[in-house]
Amino acid sequence: MDLTYSAEDERFRHELRAWLEREVPAHGQPPPTGDWPARRAYDTAWQRTLHQGGYAGVHWPREFGGRGLPVTRQLVYLEEYARANAPYISVNFVGMMHAGPTLIAEGTDEQRAFHLPRILRGEAVWCQGFSEPEAGSDLASLCTRAVRHGDEYIVNGQKIWSTRAHVADHCELLVRTDPDASKHRGITWLILDMHQPGVEVRPMRTIDGESHFCDVFLTDARVARRSPSSW
Repeated sequence: MDLTYSAEDERFRHELRAWLEREVPAHGQPPPTGDWPARRAYDTAWQRTLHQGGYAGVHWPREFGGRGLPVTRQLVYLEEYARANAPYISVNFVGMMHAGPTLIAEGTDEQRAFHLPRILRGEAVWCQGFSEPEAGSDLASLCTRAVRHGDEYIVNGQKIWSTRAHVADHCELLVRTDPDASKHRGITWLILDMHQPGVEVRPMRTIDGESHFCDVFLTDARVARRSPSSW
């Protein structure tokens, strides 16, 4: 197996390195710890810069807004990104690394058209609603319920350790929709609007004094079944 980079990979490295050497210093230093509105603005502005430069989602398929580059160029991208000490993707992490790829794999055409461009351009921030007080890595034990009511799901429950939920627009939310199914079944992935009534976010102060993590309390929150912005 040949593990060396190709000439095309090295040309990509040269172009990317030059771009990062120019853009990273121009973006400036991150805001003070704890200033989450400023942090969101800083991170999403950097995501827009990546998008404008053609470096947002380099490994995403072209039909979904990425460049469709091979894995070797993704590795080059990560090497050069670290070398340049470029801004951590932070508030854009869940959208770029979790929600976006999930939509690419399983979403409808309408959902992809609505959400993927906003993720790539840094216009929408996502958080993850998986863990619960009694269901951490054991998702089969999750209790948050979504009950079908006409063309909506009504959601009640609590999520914990939801990173950056206090600055998020959407949540990729795991809920139990079939209480009669076995514990490993009856679970559905929903797109939750974080700005609606019935969603309460409480930042959690950790031992380092930071508040990356949040509790999320859901009381009759609603998710439309057929809207492009939900599932």
